[in-house]
Formats: sequence, C-alpha cells, structure tokens
Amino acid sequence: MAKAKAKTKSKDLVVVESPAKARTVGRFLGSDYEVVASVGHVRDLPKRKLGVDVDNDFEPSYVIADGKETVIKDIKKLVKGASTVYLATDPDREGEAISWHLVEALGLRDMKDVELRRVVFHEITKNAVQEAFADYRDIDMQLVNAQQARRVLDRIVGYKLSPVLWGKIRRGLSAGRVQSVALRLIVDREREIEAFNPVEYWSVLTRLAKAVDDTQKFRATLQAIDGKTGRHLVHNKEESDKVVADLEASAYTVSKVVKREVKSRPSAPFTTSTLQQEAARRLRFGAQRTMRAAQGLYEGIQLGSGDPVGLITYMRTDSTNLATSAVAEIGDFIKDKYGADYFGKPRVYRTRSKNAQEAHEAIRATSVLRTPESIATHLNADQRSLYDLIWKRMVASQMTDSISDATTVDIEATGGPSGTPYTLRATGSVIKFQGFRAVYVEAKDVTNESDDDEENESDTSRSLVPLDEGDVVNLDELKSEQKFTQPPARFSEAMLIRTLEENGIGRPSTFASIVATIESRDYVSRERARFQPTKLGFAVNDFLVEWFPDIMDTGFTAGMEEKLDEVARGDIDWVPMLKEFYGPFDGTVEGTKEKAERVPRSQLDEESDEVCEECERPMVIKTGRFGKFLSCSGFPDCKNSKPLRLTTGAKCPEDGGELLERKGRGPRGRKFYGCENYPECEFSTRQRPLKEPCPECGGLLVARGRNGAKCVTKEDYDGPAPEAAPDGESEEAVAKVEA
Repeated sequence: MAKAKAKTKSKDLVVVESPAKARTVGRFLGSDYEVVASVGHVRDLPKRKLGVDVDNDFEPSYVIADGKETVIKDIKKLVKGASTVYLATDPDREGEAISWHLVEALGLRDMKDVELRRVVFHEITKNAVQEAFADYRDIDMQLVNAQQARRVLDRIVGYKLSPVLWGKIRRGLSAGRVQSVALRLIVDREREIEAFNPVEYWSVLTRLAKAVDDTQKFRATLQAIDGKTGRHLVHNKEESDKVVADLEASAYTVSKVVKREVKSRPSAPFTTSTLQQEAARRLRFGAQRTMRAAQGLYEGIQLGSGDPVGLITYMRTDSTNLATSAVAEIGDFIKDKYGADYFGKPRVYRTRSKNAQEAHEAIRATSVLRTPESIATHLNADQRSLYDLIWKRMVASQMTDSISDATTVDIEATGGPSGTPYTLRATGSVIKFQGFRAVYVEAKDVTNESDDDEENESDTSRSLVPLDEGDVVNLDELKSEQKFTQPPARFSEAMLIRTLEENGIGRPSTFASIVATIESRDYVSRERARFQPTKLGFAVNDFLVEWFPDIMDTGFTAGMEEKLDEVARGDIDWVPMLKEFYGPFDGTVEGTKEKAERVPRSQLDEESDEVCEECERPMVIKTGRFGKFLSCSGFPDCKNSKPLRLTTGAKCPEDGGELLERKGRGPRGRKFYGCENYPECEFSTRQRPLKEPCPECGGLLVARGRNGAKCVTKEDYDGPAPEAAPDGESEEAVAKVEA
C-alpha cells in the first residue's frame, strides 16, 4: 500500500517595499518565510481627476496604481498558502500607509483564516529583524490617517491651484502646498539681493614682527580707532590714507594678552536633513543623489560570502537619538582605537525639530565595527562616500570635546602724525587635545558673498608667536584695500533644506523632492550651485503671494505640519482638520478665478543674446506647449520665431550632429541630451556629454562625478527620462516612488 504524501508546511508571507529589502530580509528569516516586494505603493488617488469627495468627509477614491495589478495578483496567490501575513514596510507614516493599502487591495480583512501582523524595524540586520518579528503589532491607523490627510491635502491644493495658474499665467504650470513656500524663500532672498545697497569700506591688515627677533612674524587687523570699535572702521580712501600714514609712523606695543581654554562639542549624529546638508557641502551631492545612496546602504549590501546586511539605520528620520546598545558599542570602539581619553560618558542630543519622532533613531552605521575601510570594496562610489560620512559622524558624536588654547593679543599703535591711537588685534588658536576632531569636523555654509580673508578663515589651528604685555613689535607689512559689503548669499541646496527644517516645513522624506520639483518646473535655476528664480518663478510666486497669502505663508504651512503631527498622535481627527482648511481655500480659488487679471506674457520672457534676422530687434526666450523657443521681442509686429538650441558642443556618436539639451514631457520632465537630427537620428543619453572627444578612440565622453569623465560605448547609452508624474502628487509619495 502506497504511503500518503506528507502535507507541505505552509510558509508565512512577508511583504516589504523593495526587491533589495526583500532579498536581505529573506536571508535573515530563512526557508519558513516567503518574502515579496510590493515595489512601493499599490494604491493611490487616480491621475486624471481629483479623486477626493470633498462633500463626503473628503473620502478618497483609491485605485490600483499603474503597473501594480500583476503585483497584487501574484501576492494574492501567495496569501492563499499562508496562515500569517507580516507587513514589514518602512517605519514611518508612508510605510504604515503602504501596509494599510496592501490589506485593502488584497482583501486581507475578509480572510478569517489569515492572521495579520505589522512588524517594524529601523535597521535591516538579523537581530533587528528577528526582534521585530517577535514584537509584532496591529496597523497604526493614526499614522495611516496622518498620511491620508497629507495626501488628500496635497491633492486638493495641487488640483485646485494648478488650473488657476493655467488660466492666469500659462498652461502646464502647477503649484504644490510645500514647494510653493520653498519657491517663496528663494524669491524673497533674490529680492533682498536686488535691493541690497553695497557700502564702501577699507580693510587694514598688518604683519608685525617682534623687535627682539624679527623672524617671529604674525598678522594683526585693525580693531579700534581712538577707542571706537566696529566691523568696518574705515569708510573711504581719505580715511584709509590717514590711517596708513599714522600706522606707518607709529610705535607698537603689546597692551594685553588673554589666553583661555576653549572646548568644542561634536555635532549630533545625522538626521535626514543634516545628512543631505553635509553631503551637499562635502560631497557636492544633491538631496536625491544622497537619498538614493542611503537607500542602498539601508536595504542591504552583500559583504563577501555572507548574507547581505543593512549597513545604516532608516534614513528618513528627524531624531538624533542613538540606541543604548549602539552607544555602548561605539564607546568600546573609541576606547580601543583612540584611547580612554577620547570617550567620557554617553552623549544625548536634543532634536531641534519641533515635531521630531523621538522613538526613531538618528542615521547611523548598524555596526561601528564595519569601518569604511573594511567594506569599501563592496560599495559603489556614492555609497562609499556617504557611508564614510555617516560612520565618522556617528563615532565623533560620542567622543570627548576638543580642547584648544585660544590667545587674543591687543597691540597699541601710537605716535602717528594725527596723534590718533589705534588698536590692532592678533588671534591664534592651538589645538592641544583633538577629541572628536580626530575623526570628523562638520563643514560650514557660506552665508554671504564676502571675500574677506579674515571672515572666511577655517576653524583649523592657527598658531601665534609667543607675546607678553609690554613687548615691542615693529611694522613689517601694511596693506589697505577697498571693499564693499556683500548681500546675503543665494540659497544652496543645503541652506534651503536647513531653512525649511528650521521653519517646520515638510518632513524628512520630502526635502529631496521639494528641491527637485521647483527645479524641474523651471521655477528656479542653479548658478554656481545656488538657486536663482527664473522669470517664470517670479511670476508664479508673486501671483500666489497676492491671491493665496495663506498657502505661501511659512507660519501657516508649518501650522499645517503641526496639525498633521497631531493627527498622527491621535490628538485630532483628520476630517475636521481638512474641513477647516478647505472652506476658506475653495472660496479663495473661486474668487481668484473671477477677479485676478492674467499675467502679461512679457513678464515671463527671458532675455537672450540673439538678434532677430528680420528686424534686428532682440530675441527673447518664450515657453510654449512644446518647451522653450526664441521669439522676436517685436511680436506681434514681427512674428519671427525659431527653436531654442541649447547646445552642448558635443557631437552625436551616430551621425555627427550637434547634441542638444532637451527636457522630457510634462512639467517634471527630466533633462536629457539628444541629436539635433531627431527624428531621423534617435540617439539620446541622460549623461551630460562633454565637448572633448575621447582621446583614445574619438568617441563620446560624458561627465562622471565632480570632475571626472568616461567614454561610453553604444550599449551604455540610455534614453530620455520617462514622462512626468501628474500635478498634485504629494512630495512624500513621490519620494517613495523615486527611492
């Protein structure tokens, strides 16, 4: 008699967002679990309509996201053979919402024989994953409702405001709740710069030498004139000539020497915002590039023959907390590598963000023992640079203060022709104990365009010759230069992100997409890595400020963020919150449609250096349905127009035509480079081509990294960017898709 077949044990099902995360988690859990990826959101609001019933408590009409029908079908098949389904999406509101959408799309609530478990981990390591699966919970509907509220709010603003801009400025434009405020910050800064009136001043610098040993020289700057101090003491050439004449004839005596010990504390470990800022300053990474590299480090890297492992904790966070176990490991590492003097007691940092989720951790390496050097060969260039930054910042954050001896020396200059007494000041700082500086020192932003050497000095050690009160010193060199006060600097990406965070605008997951959105919509351009509004950006901003002052107010926007946090905490319900917002907003929309005048097209035109061949008037750059083009400024008297050729100087490798800079379809279309002979030649690439051909083969060179280049073969070429997402997408949702 044949034996009956043994019943195959069913596997528990685990759903995560990405295939990379699925592979890493699957290795940790073993053969009793089936791990699959939803590949981001599986449901969303429809693309071609509002998708929100504003008259029925803002009920969203969710649909299966494009391309996710097959994903849902495949996961449903796996659910049938599972007794337990674990929802292991990311540990934030967006991740919580993805889990909820999976339950709804899969119909899991109606499956009585399937148990649902929500698991959350902040790092993808074996211990963290196993602990999370032992400590499961239900879906947190407060977090889901906070995400829904944001999604609905952003959809309403985007879909209601965009048609207003189409009718009053130009078709194809769009406005967003948060990125519009970011645009205002940039426009307001530009107007500060335009209104700035430079003031003349003269800097007076000296080099002095000790009378007893003229080889011991040091620099000193003018500190006071006849006891009067100030930043800019000399205002014009006449005053400068008088000061120079006096100082050239003066006697110099050290009047005061002050020595003091100065302690400096390390910076806190990274949050999303500070990581993006520091990567921009040190690595010249854009926020999106930073988050792509961080996503790979978080989801898991194969290190040698072992299982893949997540190298950093979750990278969307506004907390500076570190786990107690991590601090203990870091402390042991510091004492072993640098000595006991470099680790005192665990440091605890307070998060500056008003709405920080303190239960989360800062961004840190999952193990301090995985030093950047030990894993460098397993990472790509971006991951290697970013991991080095994260690891060093984490270690330095737990190290002792650096200690410096700072010396300030005042020198009196007297006896000049005018009889006016002057005070010069020399400063020096010598590090006597490195502390955290042995590992890492935070970079700094440039907050104005000053070119004063003394104002832009780094904080590295500057020694000063030994001086005592009463010492006589001699003038060795005297220099006076005309200068002018400088306006505040335009926003760099790092400065803009920091300002958004300080004002409580946006969330950790939104900063990268906010920056990308205002740039891709041609509202701003970059000049020397700093944002400058375009004519279109000025027009859109000014229109919105005039007609929608609440939407463009930083305080109002920050207040909406606080209310969303209250929803997440369960303090308020999301529907009344949206009702409070929607009534006045909808009334303003209707009033603007009726009352606002159309913005003149001339306000949107950009200058060009080309001249009309027909009437010799200047040509201007206009934007139409199919992008930018050149048009005669004499329109409609002269109707001459022609395509705008943004040439790169590089030649197409297929037919030798000029490679032109182009843009994908839609307001968020990505930049790419295509042959001028399209459609006869369909060559295109997203990589920026260089004018110089490859010195070895004469082929096409494209930019690589900050200053590098590489020669590409035909199989390396990639096509233009995909079509843009529709208006009204929330920054948080877009960030998830892009990640």
